[in-house]
Amino acid sequence: MAIIIEGKTLAKKIREELKTECEQLKKLGIKPRLAVIMVGDNPASKVYVKSKNKACNEIGIDYEEHLLEDTITQEKLNNLIKELNDKKEVNGILLQSPLPKNLDINQAFKAISYIKDVDGFTPTSVGKLVMGGDTFISCTPYGVMKMFEEYKIDLTGKNVVIIGRSNIVGKPLSQCCLAKNATVTICHSKTNDLKEHTKRADILIAAIGKANFVTKDMVKEGAVVIDVGINRNEEGKLVGDVDFNEVEKIASYITPVPGGVGPMTIAMLMNNVIKAAKEQNNENSTF
Repeated sequence: MAIIIEGKTLAKKIREELKTECEQLKKLGIKPRLAVIMVGDNPASKVYVKSKNKACNEIGIDYEEHLLEDTITQEKLNNLIKELNDKKEVNGILLQSPLPKNLDINQAFKAISYIKDVDGFTPTSVGKLVMGGDTFISCTPYGVMKMFEEYKIDLTGKNVVIIGRSNIVGKPLSQCCLAKNATVTICHSKTNDLKEHTKRADILIAAIGKANFVTKDMVKEGAVVIDVGINRNEEGKLVGDVDFNEVEKIASYITPVPGGVGPMTIAMLMNNVIKAAKEQNNENSTF
């Protein structure tokens, strides 16, 4: 049976450390602040935004919310972002996705100042990640890397297979694994013979958004399995991309859903806000 990677427990530990760090910054007159922009009335986005607000309150990060109608123009959205760029007391800007179809999310990301890009989605942040520079790392990939670190899972020379090529998870996570000297394969909907790739993975990461997609016969015995997916099955139960009950029997390590990668994503967002506040106030600045 696999060792369960308890993301919820690790995230709690990180948040407690960040709370202490936030208190120390406030003694120096630095008040970390996150601004969240949400466009439209997406129910899932509302849940995510609420969890971010709760985490900020717990750690001591100031929080402001900008709820916009889904009829807003690209120009007005970009203008709000520019206002927040210029607002000195705001250290981090988060644009909640998805956006309504009439808006270009990539154009909006480009408008965010990279020094406030706590989600790690601007072209500058992505470029620095690829080149090995100090930057904000997308929160989910960052959380996965922290899990490897906590459980002392060495990526050097390992075959890492990532199912999913999104800009949010798959692509940045591949760069993070490369930086740790792994050999990385990214699989996607056009990949021929997916099972051939997954069966040779020392570390298999599923990030496609399909409930129980990864089955036991797709996994090498002793592999580390990271499940980034969050889905509802036919019974309405929250499940991942991996058939947990079966894959757990042959994996060496596995993340559960819920309680795995999800809590780490929020924790690393909070980490990035604290990092931004320090950088902008020249506390251990490396930018």
